[in-house]
This record gives sequence, C-alpha cells and structure tokens, in this order.
Amino acid sequence: MTLRTLDSLGDLAGKRVIVRCDLNVPLSDGKITDDGRIRASLPTLNTLIERGARVVIVSHLGRPKGEPEDRYSLAPVAARLSELLGREVAFASDTIGASAAEAVAGLENGSVALLENLRFNAGETAKDDAERAAFAASLAQFGDAFVSDGFGVVHRKQASVYELAGLLPSAAGLLIAAELDVLDRLTETPERPYAVVLGGSKVSDKLGVIGHLLPRVDRLLIGGGMLFTFLAARGYKVGSSLLEADQIDTVLGYLAEAEKLGVEIVLPTDVIVAEKFAADAAHEVRPVDSIEDTAFGASGIGLDIGPDTAAAFAQAVAGSKTVFWNGPMGVFEFEAFSGGTRAVAEALTAVDGLSVVGGGDSAAAVRALGFADDQFGHISTGGGASLEFLEGKRLPGLEVLGW
Repeated sequence: MTLRTLDSLGDLAGKRVIVRCDLNVPLSDGKITDDGRIRASLPTLNTLIERGARVVIVSHLGRPKGEPEDRYSLAPVAARLSELLGREVAFASDTIGASAAEAVAGLENGSVALLENLRFNAGETAKDDAERAAFAASLAQFGDAFVSDGFGVVHRKQASVYELAGLLPSAAGLLIAAELDVLDRLTETPERPYAVVLGGSKVSDKLGVIGHLLPRVDRLLIGGGMLFTFLAARGYKVGSSLLEADQIDTVLGYLAEAEKLGVEIVLPTDVIVAEKFAADAAHEVRPVDSIEDTAFGASGIGLDIGPDTAAAFAQAVAGSKTVFWNGPMGVFEFEAFSGGTRAVAEALTAVDGLSVVGGGDSAAAVRALGFADDQFGHISTGGGASLEFLEGKRLPGLEVLGW
C-alpha cells in the first residue's frame, strides 16, 4: 500500500483541515526549553496556509490524566507558533467545547487555530475503542479533511491518531513523509559501512531494534546504562551500575548471532565510575575489567563511557556512511558525565553520508550540548516511533494512512 500524501486531498482552499502535530515540547516554569518539535511542524503548516486552508491544529503535551492541568496547557506553544509562523495563532482553551468551536468558526482562509491539549479529554487515550471513537467524532466536526503529521505518536492507537483519520479524508503531512523516507533508507537501502549506536538506560528497551537490525548493519556500538548488561554478559563486575540481570542470556544470544553474521559489536573499554548519582559526584576513569577497583568499591556506579571508548566510538562513527544513533552514552545532563554523548554527537556531524539522531533523549542531548539541527542529516521527532519502526512493527497511525 502507498502512504497518502497532501496532494491526495486535492484543493484545500477554504477547507477546514485538522492537523495532528506532535507539539509535546519540554517546559520549565511555563517556558519552552526546546522548540524542535514545533519547528519540525512548520513545513506542513506553511504548505496548508499557502494553499488557503483553514488550519486547526491538535496535539498533546505531557501526560495529564484525562482532565485539564495548567502545567500541561498548550498556551505557551500557541505563542511560540505565532512567532515562528509570523501570524497570530488563535488558541482555544478547550478541545471540543465552546472555545474550540468559536476558534474554528472564526478561521479565514490561511489562518490557524490551536486547540487545547487533547489529553485533557480521557477519550484521547482510552483503552475502550468506543470511547476513543466518540472523542474522534467530536473532533471531526471541526474539519473537512485530516492531516496526520505527529510522527512521535504514530505508534499509538489514540483517537486523534487512528480513529480521526478514518472519519475524514486523510493524508500524511510532510514531516511523516520525511521521517519514513529516512527510516526506509536505514532499513532497506543503507549506504555502507552502516553503524548503529545504541545507548540509554535499559537493554530491554532496545532488544527489538538489536534483533531486527543485526542482519542489516556492519557494526553496533553499545553505550549508556545498557552497556553494563553487555559487560556482565562478558563476565565483568559492574558495581552498582544499572544492570538488567534477567537480560544477560538474551544479550549472550545477540553476541553469538553478531559473531555468526560478521557484525562487529563495539563495547566500551573504559567507563567513568562515580561515587553516587549526582552532578558533583567524585569519579574515576576505569578500564571495564576493574570497575569495582575504585575508591568506591562495589558501590561505584558507571555514569558515562570513558575517554578511550569515546574516541573509539567517534572513529567508528566518522568512518561510516550511514549512522543511526538512539540513546545517550551517559548522564549527559551532568557536565562531568556528558563527554561520551558529546563525542558521538560531534562524530555524527562529520559523517560523509546519512547521520540520523533517533529522537527522544538523543535529540534532547544534542540540543542541550549546543549542536544545531542542521549539523545532522536528520533528527527524528519520534524516539519511540522510530524504534518500533526499526523493530519491524506495523504502526497503527501509519496503517490508517495507507502505509
């Protein structure tokens, strides 16, 4: 099947087009700290504005429990959208109530409204199909067509992602099309050498990706908290570092499979071991065979890959033609333990080919460390969606669009 695109919707002048964006941005004291997802939505929104559509944006923010919470209001997003679009974005203080109806009714050709947080209504994420369908029907009254452009939620069977797309003429926006183009290159037509760098906290979060990509890649680099389960599988002591002991047998299976396939598994040779989980914690650089030989003994906790490993990872990344990276190498939020993540990010900017930052914490890390989006080939807006795609799973928010 073929993904339906904007052109399949025909002439949109004067039509009310509901756009499902992913504007789930981080906030601190009511202020947006990273507007990457908002900026990623602009190409689709500007295209619809240029075509004379009356644009009705819907999105979620955070995880409210089906009722309004001030800290999860999209009001700051509406203000930032107005700045980025260079036009006022009308903001409705509810999702399907009187304020929303008034905002939509007041739209003219090429104008934009943003409705309040979808998850203020329990129907958005309800487990019950009928409850989701009822909420989707209420949303559908505000549109003549539907554009799905929130890639970060296409792996979720939610009212505004799945059911709404079946109630109106629907298509994927430019962001989703771009994300799928990149992911297709990663899974079907990668230029070689092809390296995948995986980090983050848990091996269990990445098992599906490892299993699906092993036959497709040339080298797999393992960092972050998950590295300690790999080290334990190799027989090393890891102190009080994050360890999923129940995954050791699975990891051993992947190590054996990689050897059989001729895939290089690159594990750290040194780590930074800290006295405790804190920004100012005392710490030492240790080879992986002596993690418990610091002044902290068996209570020491690994919080980053070491400098030798960072250099080796950077060399492996820079020498590849295709690189996919998902998950920080350490606790990048703490300056003392950000070096590994910074080294990998820096190496990605030097890749002579396709470099992909896989959304989520990885995207947050590169921006927090001062890198610009255009230094990378692509920064995904959907960490979980990207991973599920790379696991080979079917995503409901894409299937309903014909994919």
